[in-house]
Amino acid sequence: MLKRKALRKMLITTITVFILLVVYLIPVKETTKELETNLEIEYVTGLGTNFIYLFNDNQYLVRARILLTSDKLLDQVAQLIENLTGETSSQLPTGLYTVIPSEVKVVNIEEKDKIVTVDFSKEFLDIDKEIEEKVVEAIVYSIMDLGNVDGVKILVEESPLLQLPNSKVTLPEVLTKKIGINKVYDLQNRTDINKVVIYYLEEFEGNQYYVPVTKYVNDKRDKIKIIVDNLTSAYIYEPNLMSFLNQDTKLLDYRIEDNLMILNFNDSIFTDESQILEEVVYSLAYSVFDNYDVNEVVLQVNNQEIVKKTINTLE
Repeated sequence: MLKRKALRKMLITTITVFILLVVYLIPVKETTKELETNLEIEYVTGLGTNFIYLFNDNQYLVRARILLTSDKLLDQVAQLIENLTGETSSQLPTGLYTVIPSEVKVVNIEEKDKIVTVDFSKEFLDIDKEIEEKVVEAIVYSIMDLGNVDGVKILVEESPLLQLPNSKVTLPEVLTKKIGINKVYDLQNRTDINKVVIYYLEEFEGNQYYVPVTKYVNDKRDKIKIIVDNLTSAYIYEPNLMSFLNQDTKLLDYRIEDNLMILNFNDSIFTDESQILEEVVYSLAYSVFDNYDVNEVVLQVNNQEIVKKTINTLE
């Protein structure tokens, strides 16, 4: 009898220990996973972050996100310039690099009538010829993406930068995204030149980045047709850039209503699960917003609305 009670007590103790061990191990793993997921979600939502344009290994300017710790415009501009300058920072995404040499200093930053003016030290004039134009592009695009900014002025020791010192490229006094970024010239003649910004994707160590490319082409068609043709093409001029838009996708029709662009596609835009890939949505939306003066874009399939994106909420 005593032996049976002892065995029963040992069995109950063993089972209890086993259950406690299982309960102890499982929540730790799930909690860790949940914490990591929440951090990723917080990052992806863009809370407290802004776009910044950085070099990749191929000297393309890549759109990434960086944390901004202030809601004041001039502070945000200062933070962007700081993260565009100097050596690679631990705050920057892996595989992306700063664009402004470390010897270049900021003399002053001002804002008036939605025009941001950044005054640099004289070392700005010593930037290598091969990258000086892209440095200006990165500065302008990063600041313009803060929102509520209509233009950017670049000064060097209080003098407007109206020409790049080495390449002799002429610049307007007030710079906007009209200057282009990652320029590619696909021209056969000097007539009927169309400038179109197209957003491709690049993958690096499991991360995806959007790469805006300004293409100059001899093509009189509407820009949206050129965008879709380029994103569905089997050939992309740069092998490191990608598009997830199915080659059989056709733009059936499109129209602009007030501040809204509606794009109607055939069902080849779907994946096998009858879903539109996020990469497709964002490549199209970013491209539309950089080429057209609209605030919303709607993607339809055979005249049925599938996705709507607004410029103010686009991550």
